[in-house]
Amino acid sequence: MKKQGMDRRSFMKQVAAASVAGPLILPNLSFASSANGRLQHAAIGVGGQGTSDLGNISSHKLVDVVALCDIDSERLTVASQRFPKARLYSDWRVMLDAEEGHIDSVNVSTPDHTHAPASMSAIKNGLHVYCEKPLTHEVYETRKVTEAAREQGVATQMGNQIHSHEFYRTAVHWVKEGAIGKVKAWHSWCGATYSNETKLRPAGEDPIPANVDWDLWIGVGQMRPYKHDTYHPFKWRNSREFGGGATGDFGCHIFDPVFSAIDVNTPLSIKSIAESNSDDIHPAWVENEYLFKGTDWTVDDTIVGTWRDGGKKPETSVSPHLPKGFQLPASGSLLIGEEGTLLIPHVDKPSLYPLNKFEKYPKPKLAPLSHYHDFVEAALGNVVAGSNFDFAGPLTEAVLLGNVANRFPGETLQWDAKNLKFTNFDAANALLQRNYRKGFKVRGL
Repeated sequence: MKKQGMDRRSFMKQVAAASVAGPLILPNLSFASSANGRLQHAAIGVGGQGTSDLGNISSHKLVDVVALCDIDSERLTVASQRFPKARLYSDWRVMLDAEEGHIDSVNVSTPDHTHAPASMSAIKNGLHVYCEKPLTHEVYETRKVTEAAREQGVATQMGNQIHSHEFYRTAVHWVKEGAIGKVKAWHSWCGATYSNETKLRPAGEDPIPANVDWDLWIGVGQMRPYKHDTYHPFKWRNSREFGGGATGDFGCHIFDPVFSAIDVNTPLSIKSIAESNSDDIHPAWVENEYLFKGTDWTVDDTIVGTWRDGGKKPETSVSPHLPKGFQLPASGSLLIGEEGTLLIPHVDKPSLYPLNKFEKYPKPKLAPLSHYHDFVEAALGNVVAGSNFDFAGPLTEAVLLGNVANRFPGETLQWDAKNLKFTNFDAANALLQRNYRKGFKVRGL
């Protein structure tokens, strides 16, 4: 990368430090990401969500897609038809080595268990990283990837795209301007269920399709036989080894506006009850109760937040401001304040209650914002992305702690965020980090 006065990495380190202390004000500096001022971009995972991620990132006028990687050759072929000049790879490790000095950024749009190793490797190479949610599969990975990105001074963004949507930004604006007063409690929930024990670990083995590199798909995970329609391309989300269940898939979306609005960070403790407790699959539903340190936006020194999935919802009686017979949406959050209640549906307009009080409450005028272009502009040195890893890391950490806690139903786990451990339950500490498979070790993880 070219240098102009100071290099981009030094500049972004100063920005990160300054943003902790106060409002972010960017100096009038411009950093070219390559010789021609364009971002040379590579994709890791080009099917499913990866198709959307790559399409949206590449729609920025200053992005050139120069390399594509996927373990599924059929998906790679389809993507290459859209980007015929891109160099093709099946192994992201090979791609990062071969493309060193030729690429500036990557998006990581793979199953959850590959998020951390691919992102960390890219960060260590000085690349800007857009990584799908949840940021990682393990709590330990989240912390290490977040720290590495900060140390390297690279631009980052997690793929919780609704962070940049007018719906969530409006909800955050209303809380910040005091519409509902200080917040007393919140409830978040999700209608999705990712659990199917009868099909997840079926007996026997199926032939591996010619288009799938099964060894590379397993990656850092522990090898197991290939079974049709069990892992690739989607049902890996059910698996504790590869996915995060409904909590991991939706928690980083639905917690997002709450964390943005009231500035909570990692929890003090967490207690979970769950439909089942299996080494292999996520439960069909969970209810997690978090205790967080209070902030300037909360009533007390601590605040309780709950998470429910698998179709579980709070009773509307948790808020004195909702009308009788009110039906909550399938997924969303309730923030209960001193002066009112804010309902934030998942991907829908937020609303304030009681209705007669807030009927004419003004809606903020917000300029459209592309979550993907926000990342590109950050990689070009023009902004700090809204869901950068310094924000997304603690958010993901809280979400993933739920997947640890549901292994110990009914236990209140005390979390020491500074030292990355539970202080009262050693068995839970064993689930914070995985052992990477031989041949797939990653520096820093």
